[in-house]
Amino acid sequence: MRLLVVEDEPDLADVIARGLRRDGHAVDVATRQIDADIRLRSAGYDVVLLDWNLPDGSGLQLCRDLVSGELPTLEGDRPRILMLTARDDIEDRVAGLDSGADDYLVKPFAFAELSARVRALIRRDTASDPIIEVGPLELDSARFVAKRDGERLDLTAKEFALLHYFMANAGVVMSQEHLLEHVWDEMTDPLTNVVRVTVSNLRKKLGDPPLITTVAGRGYRLEEG
Repeated sequence: MRLLVVEDEPDLADVIARGLRRDGHAVDVATRQIDADIRLRSAGYDVVLLDWNLPDGSGLQLCRDLVSGELPTLEGDRPRILMLTARDDIEDRVAGLDSGADDYLVKPFAFAELSARVRALIRRDTASDPIIEVGPLELDSARFVAKRDGERLDLTAKEFALLHYFMANAGVVMSQEHLLEHVWDEMTDPLTNVVRVTVSNLRKKLGDPPLITTVAGRGYRLEEG
């Protein structure tokens, strides 16, 4: 999944981003409201982790704008919103949730809890059942387990994320640029061959017969059968 961390403390933003990347997510960071606004208009995000106090505005207002549609997103779908703030009064929690936030986490927090809350928000949009099945493949996003014909696959976090995206879009041809946009993040060099290499490694681990095919001049497709 692609996530946006909106946090004005660079060190904290970096720690959160690195942890979520280890979980296999593509993560972008914005330290100001204007930066978040630009990113939300130009890229599709599944979850926004949003600080309340920003140097040039209010995360609460940004949340309201996202929920109301006043801030249009690239793909038209509103991302899930997790408020991250030191404001721990009941009135603040109520205000955050009433503004449209899907969840509210008070600083300081344990990263394990943050990671679990992000997974829970993602599951709200994918399905109540975190298990996806496509042909001989089975993927359990809650337990980070992928199998082919019942045999567990040994995947890296990024390979797992790529397989998850392929399975969620089975049968659809996706270009390298599209995969780079949805499975990686802005830290990735657009001229790199990381997509080709990761697809190649994933193919090998999925075994034979091949399940991911190359469509000449267009990209890659996970076969549905």
